[in-house]
Amino acid sequence: MWDYTDKVMDHFLHPRNVGEIENPDAIGEVGNISCGDALKLTLKLDEDGRIVDAKFKTFGCASAIASSSALTEIIKGLTLEEAAKITNRDIVEMLGQLPEEKVHCSVMGMEALQAAIANYKGETTVDEEDDHEGRIICHCFGVTDHKIRKVAKENNLHTVEEITNYTKAGGGCGMCIEDIQEILDQLWSDKKETPATDDDFKNLSTVQKILRIQQVLETEVKPMLEKDGGSLEFVDLEGTLVKVRMKGRCSSCPSSGVTLKYVVQDKLRELISPDLTVEGI
Repeated sequence: MWDYTDKVMDHFLHPRNVGEIENPDAIGEVGNISCGDALKLTLKLDEDGRIVDAKFKTFGCASAIASSSALTEIIKGLTLEEAAKITNRDIVEMLGQLPEEKVHCSVMGMEALQAAIANYKGETTVDEEDDHEGRIICHCFGVTDHKIRKVAKENNLHTVEEITNYTKAGGGCGMCIEDIQEILDQLWSDKKETPATDDDFKNLSTVQKILRIQQVLETEVKPMLEKDGGSLEFVDLEGTLVKVRMKGRCSSCPSSGVTLKYVVQDKLRELISPDLTVEGI
């Protein structure tokens, strides 16, 4: 029996916004019933581009239903630009916690939202590209090498167990475990040896850019600031300008400008794009 929080059980037993919007403005579909999980998200927007309604249909476990329900509650009332900043970590935070083995359910919710936003804008999602270009590594759950690299980068995953928790890859027959480990070894080896290039950043969609920036801030920058009682929050991305809000001791520190330039900005330039600049608000 999984150790679910009260919030997870509430969203599972009393899911919000179940169903499908008639004539939706955006549709996001991810997963595959044959693999055990699938989610369809439909959105209705007002004339200002704000999400006025969101509904879902999910085939999956309690965590999948709860994650989908929580997602719809989070994004209702947001603009697409605001919704694009939502990650699977926001879904988990709203639910209080998910078992590590069920984190992939929150990832599915995030990917459905990304797919819906891309659908509204007429863009192609990374997962759609994977369907055509990616090499299937886990045949049990249809997970490609592109998907493994993407999830590992966005969530700073280094072990096969973490990949399984986030994608289910490796959780079936186990024949792909060595292949997953090889992908991870190559990914993080390349990351250490290959500097970020501006072309890499320019080729990403807006959603992908934001997710990449948030991942670096969460895993590389915030831990350094938190050692001294500080923190920061990602606010917005305008072209190559990253806007953040300093928090904790950093919010009142007279050296916050130096921190922005030589800690935050330097780290983003090192790991993402040398053209990025950072501004505190």
